Amino acid sequence: MKRHRRKFNGRNARGFTFLEVIVVVAILLLLATIIGIRYVGRAKEAKVDTTKIQLKEVEKALEIYRLDNGNYPTQEQGLIALFEKPEDEPVPKKWKQYMDDIPNDAWGNEFIYIIPGEHKDFDLYSKGPDGSEETEDDIVNWKKETEEE
Repeated sequence: MKRHRRKFNGRNARGFTFLEVIVVVAILLLLATIIGIRYVGRAKEAKVDTTKIQLKEVEKALEIYRLDNGNYPTQEQGLIALFEKPEDEPVPKKWKQYMDDIPNDAWGNEFIYIIPGEHKDFDLYSKGPDGSEETEDDIVNWKKETEEE
Protein backbone atom coordinates (compact mmCIF):
# COMPACT_ATOMS: atom_id res chain seq x y z
CA MET A 1 0.00 0.00 0.00
CA LYS A 2 1.26 3.30 -0.98
CA ARG A 3 0.58 6.30 1.17
CA HIS A 4 0.11 9.64 -0.34
CA ARG A 5 1.84 12.44 1.37
CA ARG A 6 0.78 15.96 0.89
CA LYS A 7 3.51 18.28 0.06
CA PHE A 8 3.49 21.63 1.79
CA ASN A 9 3.85 24.47 -0.56
CA GLY A 10 2.80 28.08 -0.47
CA ARG A 11 -0.23 27.52 -2.68
CA ASN A 12 -1.89 24.99 -0.36
CA ALA A 13 -1.17 26.96 2.84
CA ARG A 14 -4.22 28.54 4.35
CA GLY A 15 -3.64 31.59 6.62
CA PHE A 16 -5.72 34.11 8.39
CA THR A 17 -7.62 36.65 6.43
CA PHE A 18 -7.00 40.32 6.95
CA LEU A 19 -10.40 40.68 8.62
CA GLU A 20 -9.62 37.93 11.14
CA VAL A 21 -6.33 39.60 12.06
CA ILE A 22 -8.06 42.96 12.52
CA VAL A 23 -10.72 41.40 14.79
CA VAL A 24 -8.06 39.75 16.98
CA VAL A 25 -6.05 42.97 17.23
CA ALA A 26 -9.20 44.91 18.15
CA ILE A 27 -10.04 42.43 20.92
CA LEU A 28 -6.49 42.62 22.29
CA LEU A 29 -6.58 46.43 22.27
CA LEU A 30 -9.92 46.41 24.07
CA LEU A 31 -8.55 44.09 26.78
CA ALA A 32 -5.39 46.18 27.14
CA THR A 33 -7.47 49.34 27.51
CA ILE A 34 -9.67 47.82 30.22
CA ILE A 35 -6.67 46.53 32.16
CA GLY A 36 -4.82 49.84 31.68
CA ILE A 37 -7.72 51.88 33.03
CA ARG A 38 -7.94 49.69 36.12
CA TYR A 39 -4.18 49.89 36.67
CA VAL A 40 -3.99 53.68 36.28
CA GLY A 41 -6.85 54.15 38.76
CA ARG A 42 -5.18 51.86 41.26
CA ALA A 43 -1.79 53.54 40.83
CA LYS A 44 -3.29 56.91 41.77
CA GLU A 45 -5.01 55.34 44.78
CA ALA A 46 -1.73 53.71 45.84
CA LYS A 47 0.07 57.06 45.72
CA VAL A 48 -2.59 58.62 47.95
CA ASP A 49 -2.31 55.71 50.41
CA THR A 50 1.49 55.96 50.44
CA THR A 51 1.35 59.69 51.13
CA LYS A 52 -1.13 59.18 53.99
CA ILE A 53 1.24 56.65 55.58
CA GLN A 54 4.24 58.96 55.18
CA LEU A 55 2.25 61.85 56.65
CA LYS A 56 1.37 59.73 59.70
CA GLU A 57 5.05 58.76 60.17
CA VAL A 58 6.16 62.41 60.14
CA GLU A 59 3.31 63.28 62.51
CA LYS A 60 4.41 60.53 64.92
CA ALA A 61 8.01 61.76 64.80
CA LEU A 62 6.80 65.29 65.63
CA GLU A 63 4.84 63.96 68.62
CA ILE A 64 7.89 62.09 69.94
CA TYR A 65 9.98 65.25 69.44
CA ARG A 66 7.45 67.18 71.56
CA LEU A 67 7.44 64.53 74.28
CA ASP A 68 11.25 64.60 74.47
CA ASN A 69 11.73 68.36 74.22
CA GLY A 70 8.52 69.93 75.55
CA ASN A 71 7.54 71.58 72.28
CA TYR A 72 7.31 71.01 68.54
CA PRO A 73 9.97 72.37 66.19
CA THR A 74 9.34 76.02 65.41
CA GLN A 75 8.31 77.17 61.95
CA GLU A 76 11.90 78.33 61.35
CA GLN A 77 13.35 74.98 62.48
CA GLY A 78 10.84 73.12 60.34
CA LEU A 79 10.75 69.40 59.70
CA ILE A 80 14.54 69.34 59.30
CA ALA A 81 14.64 69.38 63.12
CA LEU A 82 13.57 65.74 63.00
CA PHE A 83 16.90 64.63 61.52
CA GLU A 84 19.31 67.54 62.22
CA LYS A 85 19.63 69.14 65.65
CA PRO A 86 18.37 72.73 65.50
CA GLU A 87 20.86 75.41 66.51
CA ASP A 88 18.39 78.29 66.77
CA GLU A 89 16.17 78.90 69.79
CA PRO A 90 14.61 77.04 71.37
CA VAL A 91 17.45 74.52 71.17
CA PRO A 92 16.05 71.11 72.18
CA LYS A 93 17.73 69.72 75.31
CA LYS A 94 16.96 66.03 74.71
CA TRP A 95 17.23 66.00 70.93
CA LYS A 96 17.90 62.78 69.08
CA GLN A 97 17.49 61.87 65.45
CA TYR A 98 13.80 61.14 64.94
CA MET A 99 13.91 60.33 61.23
CA ASP A 100 16.65 59.42 58.77
CA ASP A 101 15.25 61.91 56.30
CA ILE A 102 11.99 63.72 55.66
CA PRO A 103 10.18 61.92 52.86
CA ASN A 104 8.48 63.74 50.03
CA ASP A 105 4.93 62.84 49.13
CA ALA A 106 4.30 60.32 46.36
CA TRP A 107 4.39 63.12 43.75
CA GLY A 108 7.81 64.39 44.85
CA ASN A 109 6.56 67.45 46.76
CA GLU A 110 7.67 68.38 50.28
CA PHE A 111 5.18 68.16 53.13
CA ILE A 112 3.92 71.52 54.40
CA TYR A 113 4.45 72.11 58.15
CA ILE A 114 2.70 75.04 59.84
CA ILE A 115 2.98 75.81 63.54
CA PRO A 116 0.84 76.96 65.20
CA GLY A 117 -1.71 75.24 63.03
CA GLU A 118 -5.18 76.41 62.16
CA HIS A 119 -6.71 72.96 62.72
CA LYS A 120 -4.42 71.30 65.29
CA ASP A 121 -1.33 72.20 67.31
CA PHE A 122 0.47 71.93 63.99
CA ASP A 123 -0.85 71.45 60.47
CA LEU A 124 0.94 68.96 58.26
CA TYR A 125 -0.20 68.27 54.72
CA SER A 126 0.62 67.31 51.17
CA LYS A 127 -0.55 69.30 48.17
CA GLY A 128 -1.84 66.03 46.70
CA PRO A 129 -1.88 64.86 43.09
CA ASP A 130 -2.49 68.30 41.57
CA GLY A 131 0.44 69.92 43.43
CA SER A 132 -1.67 72.94 44.43
CA GLU A 133 -2.34 74.08 47.98
CA GLU A 134 -5.83 74.36 49.46
CA THR A 135 -7.54 72.17 46.91
CA GLU A 136 -9.90 69.26 47.40
CA ASP A 137 -7.21 66.60 46.88
CA ASP A 138 -4.83 67.85 49.61
CA ILE A 139 -3.87 65.13 52.09
CA VAL A 140 -3.95 66.57 55.61
CA ASN A 141 -3.43 65.61 59.26
CA TRP A 142 -6.82 67.00 60.31
CA LYS A 143 -10.39 66.16 59.40
CA LYS A 144 -11.67 68.13 56.47
CA GLU A 145 -15.18 69.58 56.66
CA THR A 146 -16.34 67.23 53.89
CA GLU A 147 -15.13 64.22 55.94
CA GLU A 148 -17.10 65.23 59.03
CA GLU A 149 -20.50 65.06 57.33
